[in-house]
Amino acid sequence: MALKSIHTFALLFLFVTFMKLSYHSEAANGDKSGLGASFIFGDSLVDAGNNNYLQTLSKADIRPNGIDFKASDGSPTGRYTNGRTIGDIVGEELGQPNYAVPFLAPNSTGKAILYGVNYASGGGGIMNATGKIFVNRLSMDIQIDYFNITRKQIDKLLGASKARDFIMKESIFSITVGSNDFLNNYLLPVLSVGARITESPDAFIDDMLNHFKNQLTRLYKLDARKFVIGNVGPIGCIPYQKTINQLKENECVELANKLAIQYNGRLKDLLAQLNDNLPGSTFVHANVYALVMEVITNYDKYGFTTATKACCGNGGQFAGIIPCGPTSTMCEDRSKHVFWDPYHPSEAANVLLAKQLLDGDQNYISPINLRQLRDL
Repeated sequence: MALKSIHTFALLFLFVTFMKLSYHSEAANGDKSGLGASFIFGDSLVDAGNNNYLQTLSKADIRPNGIDFKASDGSPTGRYTNGRTIGDIVGEELGQPNYAVPFLAPNSTGKAILYGVNYASGGGGIMNATGKIFVNRLSMDIQIDYFNITRKQIDKLLGASKARDFIMKESIFSITVGSNDFLNNYLLPVLSVGARITESPDAFIDDMLNHFKNQLTRLYKLDARKFVIGNVGPIGCIPYQKTINQLKENECVELANKLAIQYNGRLKDLLAQLNDNLPGSTFVHANVYALVMEVITNYDKYGFTTATKACCGNGGQFAGIIPCGPTSTMCEDRSKHVFWDPYHPSEAANVLLAKQLLDGDQNYISPINLRQLRDL
């Protein structure tokens, strides 16, 4: 009788142990292939709905935004495009069964966070003053504060040791930020709230990079190891800038692009420095500027009919003044426009950009591409 009880207890103990191990394995990996979670930081280029939960002037939760987003049956989700963002597409291709949930959404709890969390915010930037014309937005500092909360939740779900491995070895930290620091800070009219009142371009870029270095180091101290950092795109070529500056179709705003190029060169140096100085880290540089400029310059080669006019918008030659909303004019074929609205790429353009980040060569993504980063 005693032997039977011991035998039963042993079987029960093995069963419980097996179930625990299965839960942690499933929670950490699900049916994904080598990607633990996708943690996304940045601005409206990758915001998946955080601004829906803020009292802000920067929102994309109205039609026809999201008209081609199949997961919501065409209803707006807070994404600033007609369909998926680059973050969504990259996550799908790397094996994520679910999109990274917006941190501020009610369902960003429990096991859902083990597939990834999106902290990006329309109007947000590296500098805390960036985007204040929108009233509310999440700066990079706040986004990292929020990741710190997620980090503690993952400890509770997996246990401290497994959580650390999950974050360090299996998860990717994707950061797309910097455009707003120019568009909605430094380049604002001098009599407004822009930093041009007090700082030279060199001094402002110094501040940006010093802040960004501290932010990336802070994520590293929270166990982030696999990073992909996008540089600033050709912001002088977006429909909004072309419209307000009354440019011709083949022209871009020189100052805006010059600032982006200056920042981008120094960002690449910073990432090389962090790769050398933070043991075990991999900082991948995504050359968004070159990628987007290639598509804008050779748009017809990629099946687009225009790289200057917004598909959804109003005002001026390039429909570039009023953001996309119910009263906007909208193109008939969204897949033929590089830009969805005055500021953001269409899903068709995002697919092209994501493909290069996933599988491209070192002209666009270095020192390795995103599939290689996942498998590292």
